[in-house]
Parts: sequence; structure tokens; C-alpha cells
Amino acid sequence: MASHKPLTDKEGEVRELTKEDLARGVPFSALPASLQAKLRKPRGPQIAPKKDRITIRLSHDVVAQFRATGPGWQGRMDQALQEWLSVHSIA
Repeated sequence: MASHKPLTDKEGEVRELTKEDLARGVPFSALPASLQAKLRKPRGPQIAPKKDRITIRLSHDVVAQFRATGPGWQGRMDQALQEWLSVHSIA
């Protein structure tokens, strides 16, 4: 059997799929029933919301610099804002 390139990199990011990748795929109905049942299982309700989804307009250069840090950049932006709030009072 030929060796295939992994679908994800070491950071867990999925690479662009090729025609060969898609040709190796199987329909959901072809999976074992036990796996289908696990995949259909709902996630369940979130216990307590941890974050709010918002829309915010930021400077392009600010967003570009955070995005350049790679996966998890939004969490790092959140952390930077939390650190700023711990030093500055808003009134």
C-alpha cells in the first residue's frame, strides 16, 4: 500500500485536500454501524458559556500581527486584552 501524506500538520491544521485524498474517502453509510452511532452522538449542551461571540472592527495591522502568530491567535488576542484590563481601569 502506498504511503499517504498526513491530512494534518503538527499544529493540527488540515492541509488542502487533493483529488487522491477525495478518491480514498468512503460514504458515511459505508462506515461500521458502531462508528456511525458515535459520530451521530450529539455533543450536549454547553455547561456555561465561556466566551461571547461578537463583531468588532480592529486595525488591519493589529489583526495581521495576531494572525501571523498562527493557530490560536484569537485566544492570544483575548489574553492580551485581559492583561490590559488588569492594568487599566475602565470607568
